[in-house]
Amino acid sequence: MRAQRSQVAIVGAGPSGLLLSHLLAAAGVESVVLESRSEEHVAARVRAGILEHSTVQLLTDAGLAGRLRAQGDEHRGIHLQWPHERHHVDFVDLTGRSVWVYGQTEVQKDLVDAARARGQDVRHEVADVALHDLAGDHPHVTFTDASGNPQRLDVDAVVGCDGAFGPGRAAVPEAVRSSWSRTYPYSWLGILADVPPSTDELIYAWHPDGFAMHSMRSATVSRLYLQVPNGTDVADWPDDRVWDALATRLGHGQDGWELAPGPVTGKSVLPMRSYVQTPMRHGRLFLAGDAAHTVPPTGAKGLNLAVADVALLAPALAALLREGNPALADAYSDTALRRVWRCTHFSWWMTTMLHTSGDPFDEQLQLSQLRWVATSEAGAAGLAENYAGLPIGF
Repeated sequence: MRAQRSQVAIVGAGPSGLLLSHLLAAAGVESVVLESRSEEHVAARVRAGILEHSTVQLLTDAGLAGRLRAQGDEHRGIHLQWPHERHHVDFVDLTGRSVWVYGQTEVQKDLVDAARARGQDVRHEVADVALHDLAGDHPHVTFTDASGNPQRLDVDAVVGCDGAFGPGRAAVPEAVRSSWSRTYPYSWLGILADVPPSTDELIYAWHPDGFAMHSMRSATVSRLYLQVPNGTDVADWPDDRVWDALATRLGHGQDGWELAPGPVTGKSVLPMRSYVQTPMRHGRLFLAGDAAHTVPPTGAKGLNLAVADVALLAPALAALLREGNPALADAYSDTALRRVWRCTHFSWWMTTMLHTSGDPFDEQLQLSQLRWVATSEAGAAGLAENYAGLPIGF
């Protein structure tokens, strides 16, 4: 087995792992990134598309926002809708903070380009990743490289940016970890379509048939979602059925608004779940992003929450490894979890406000809450503050 040395091992080469490696490099900390999937697979994953104000600012400060600023689309707010009514919630007027439409695939491209430019050590298609001696000051990681050769990497810290099913989350001993979860009784059927968006900003629509959402990825690509039962088979939803349901739920013809259909290039079903695991640090292991928490996508928090974790973790690791100062590293889990729980609550709140349960009592409560948010400045400001994003370190 070949032994190698670095300061930090980052497990996961998605946006959180590559962003962390970028921030650590800027602080003079060396890292190796390990990824079980191919670079092409990671790059092609279609997920988040909304970036909070704080995320955009962090990427700008890190020199990673050139394409974002040139090709992304800044939005002032969102539309909230229910039958016969549509209301705009203007985040800038309410909080002074906007959001940007810029897909996770584009963020990943920018991070990959930056990693190549600085010669970042990123190893794809590794297998059998195992984390060792995490409770001490000298952990190490073993894995099999893409050629089938066993490898050992000795480090000072390990970071799990490897999602819900990677070795990071599982490496926290049962005796010290706690978790909270909720599985929602519905899923999202999402499509990508080669058609210009039919709306200037996102539409979140409550409808008796179920929630619908009109988002976008660019000036020529739309992203749309429908609430469907858990266990839905994509094959039961041919394109015509999807567009008919979207037209009904999004209010095609309401006040002259029309939904323009187009060629569907992707279709998938996304289960809805909330999950938080604590602590986010165990010895020299640190967790970030989906390795520690998962939120339903209704509040557009998943990628942004991972970025907020990394924004806290990078200076904490730099202080620990370069200066021998453990204060920020010791505070990392508690500090990060304050934001995690705030975003978990907001995502739950948006989800339960907009998704139908079939209970007439719930229906009236949802409509009452939507009217309050749409017509009360205090209600709208609460939504805007959470959606546009709280400051890093909240």
